[in-house]
Amino acid sequence: MKKLESRQDIENLVNSFYSKVVKDEVIGFFFNDIAKVDWDKHLPKMYSFWESILFGQMSYKGNPMAVHFPINEIQAMEQKHFDRWLELWKTSIEENFVGENADMAIYKSENIARLMAYKMDLARRL
Repeated sequence: MKKLESRQDIENLVNSFYSKVVKDEVIGFFFNDIAKVDWDKHLPKMYSFWESILFGQMSYKGNPMAVHFPINEIQAMEQKHFDRWLELWKTSIEENFVGENADMAIYKSENIARLMAYKMDLARRL
């Protein structure tokens, strides 16, 4: 197992994660059917997002929360969906990486999932 320490590592992690997501019965439909993700555009954004989160590179420009609200209006993004997202993310990390940055990627993802689940639920109630 190797340490998570470069942009290339992040790209490998993100690619591993999304290869699971697109086939997943619980959350895959959000990406494939609802958002109809253009992977050539989405993946580089996710590389930059995680590079910013983990390495402070500030290469990501965007508002991830805002992108999810329209999807949430079409199909409720519920706690079970965030739990599954988190499970796939953690699995992707644990299959490939060890060390402080791998642990931080899990910690940060738990915070992101918690906040997004809360905000999506709140948006549905308003």
